[in-house]
Order: sequence, then C-alpha cells, then structure tokens
Amino acid sequence: MSVFTRSRTTTVLGGIALIGASALVLAGCSGGGGGSSETTPPTEERDLTLKIGTILPQTGTLAFLGPPEEAGVGLAAADINDAAKGVTIPDIVWGDSGDTDNKAYATTIQKLISEKVSAAIGAASSGVTKLFLDDAVAAGIITFSPANTSLDFTTWDDNNLYWRTAPADTLQGEVLGNLVAEDGHENVAVLYQNDSYGTGLNKVFQDTFTSSGGEIVAEQSYNTGDTNFDAQISAILASNPDAIALITFDEIYTIGPALIAAGYPAEDLYLVDGNLKNFGSDEKWPAGVSMEGAKGTTPAGPAPDTDFQGRLNEWWTGEGNPELTDFSYANEAYDAVVLLALASLAANSTDPADIAGKLQEVSGGSGDGEKCDTFADCADIILGGGVADYDGFSGPITFDENGDPTEATIGVFQYGADNLYTRIDL
Repeated sequence: MSVFTRSRTTTVLGGIALIGASALVLAGCSGGGGGSSETTPPTEERDLTLKIGTILPQTGTLAFLGPPEEAGVGLAAADINDAAKGVTIPDIVWGDSGDTDNKAYATTIQKLISEKVSAAIGAASSGVTKLFLDDAVAAGIITFSPANTSLDFTTWDDNNLYWRTAPADTLQGEVLGNLVAEDGHENVAVLYQNDSYGTGLNKVFQDTFTSSGGEIVAEQSYNTGDTNFDAQISAILASNPDAIALITFDEIYTIGPALIAAGYPAEDLYLVDGNLKNFGSDEKWPAGVSMEGAKGTTPAGPAPDTDFQGRLNEWWTGEGNPELTDFSYANEAYDAVVLLALASLAANSTDPADIAGKLQEVSGGSGDGEKCDTFADCADIILGGGVADYDGFSGPITFDENGDPTEATIGVFQYGADNLYTRIDL
C-alpha cells in the first residue's frame, strides 16, 4: 500500500487519493488542548498516586470493543506500577459506558466524579461521550478517549480536559473512500448510523469517493436502537450498487447476513471500525454466512505487534477473562494511560488541570522532546530534567492544541474463508 501525508490538501494520483498506512491530520480550529513546554527540574522525588477510571462499553452496541480497551488500560497500569518511577496507579475504577440507548454512562460518570478520579478513560462511542463530557468538564476531570472519532470534539468547549488517541473521522473516511475507489467501484450505496459518528464518517467517505469520480447511488440511515432494517436494505439493493459501505455498530449482525441472504456478494461490502469484527470466532454470527472478501478499515497502529497482543492477553486472562479475539483500540487505550502517567510525572501532580497542561508536551506536540517508546524510558528522561516525546503502540500521537493526535494510522483489513480478518495494507 502507498503511504501519504495529509494536511488540508489531499494528495491524488490519477484522480484517486492514495490509501495511506499512516497520515498526518491537522485540525483547523481551536477548541481545547494546549500545554506548556516548560519542564519540572529534578529537584524532588516524585511520589504520585494517580487515580483513573474507565467509562468503556461493557454492554451495548459497542460491547465488543470493551475487552481490548480495558485490557489496554489494565496492562498500561501494570507496566507503570512495575516501572516504579514515581507514579503508581494502585486501583482502577472500572465502569460501563453502555450506549446511547441503555444509558449506562449516566451512572458511571457520576461514580467516577464522586470517586475523584483524575481522568476517565472513554467512552468508545462519540455519541456517548457527547452526553457526559460537559459533566466531566464541569467536575474538572480529564476525559481521555481511545476511540472517539467525531470531528465535533476538535472544537468542543472542554477547558483543555478532553483528549483522544484515536484519529478523527477525517482520516478513516478518506482511507475508506479511496479504498473503495481504488478497488474499481463506481456506484456505491451507504447505510449509516444516524448519530455523530455515523453522519461524520459518512460525509467524509462520500466526499472522498465522489471526488474520485464515483457516484453515491443510494444513502440510507437508521437510529440507535432500531432492530429492523428491511426498508433500508430494500432501497439500497434497488439502486444496484457495485459496492456497499456499512457504517454501523452491532447492527452488522442483522444487516450483513440479510444482504448476503439477498444475494449480495460479500466481497463488495466495506466495513469500518464500529463493526469490523472477527465473525469466525463470534457465536452471535449466523453459521454458514460467509464474509469472505469483504474489507474494512480501522485505526490500527503502524503494524500488528504480536508480542504486545500476547501481553494484553496474558494480563486480560490473568484477571479471569476469556482470551481476546479482537484488539481494536487496545493500542490507543494503552497509550492513553501511559500519556496520563507521563504528564502527571512531568507536572509532579495528580491534579487534572496540571496533567492536562503537560499532555501535549509528553506526546511530542511541543516539538522539543526526546523520543522514547516505553513509560520507563520516558520517565527517566523526565526525572533527569528533560522533555519526553512518547511514541506508542498507536503511533507517534503528537497532540495538537485541540487534544487531537496529528499522526495516526488506519489499517485496511480483509476477511478470509474463516470469517476472520487479516491486515492487507502492510
């Protein structure tokens, strides 16, 4: 696959934007983030107890993302504690975000506020985060999402307390649109979830695909909580598309099999991070329904790190859980916790505002740090009076003044005969 760097101008070749294994995302407006490049001199020992909580999906339409994200959080905390560099995370306050339908987030965010956490890791769903973010900001705690991609957060009035390690939908929408175009499709239909995630990703996808000369022949949406999609599927199939983009969450369990049962070829289906799952190991997927040839995109890090995934599984199963079959956003969750701990160390404080003031710096966003790729190595730089620039499992990160990563990676995956996906953009 080709690699390209994206600023406000899309690179094109033969009228089609190149699909990138990595890309530079530059936010255009101010809305949060920002941090001092000043460093704390090594004049005193650090002895910081950092309290964090999670508001990640244990239930709801994104529940499949909960295990890898929670494993990322737990492993990061264990690594930080084992490093013994002046920051410890003795206990994690685990909590369920649910989704916009079951509203588990409403109870969890109040619990995290009452527990006086410095930061809440989550949510996975952009739509869910929007429903509690103002409460978290008012309480003065950091909200740090490993998976939010909505463009709206770039300009949110967050008092510098909202951060994310996942790239905005601008990047995934471009990669998906270019992928579908480069595969030779010209007449595409879209079925998308009618929320901030679905509408934002759909818009960028359509803009990218049509700019390459393609046509959107049908566009259908549904609302969170809907269970019947017969009308949308009929309308899409009636348009005779040569490809269908599905921007959904768990609704894929109904929509995917229905399209295949109607005779639509799986190899012309395109999925996204909200529904890219290993169906071959999923008991909820109907037996005999093949997704072979279907493709999908998701933030994925520069390359799969099997050693890291092994460590994630070791930590996760050690907590009494079954083995992970999906690693979506585990990298981003791990990096979020490491960045919080490094920012706490750099600020010599567990106060959320102080930590937030150092997050851009420790990510490399201030541009004057020393590269490092583990918490221990970065901590040594800080304790020695230097500025650390952490590059993690999700990529270089490099926060801008809005709390958005300016460097991130989108992976392209394809399903095999076993209904499991493998990465094809390496």
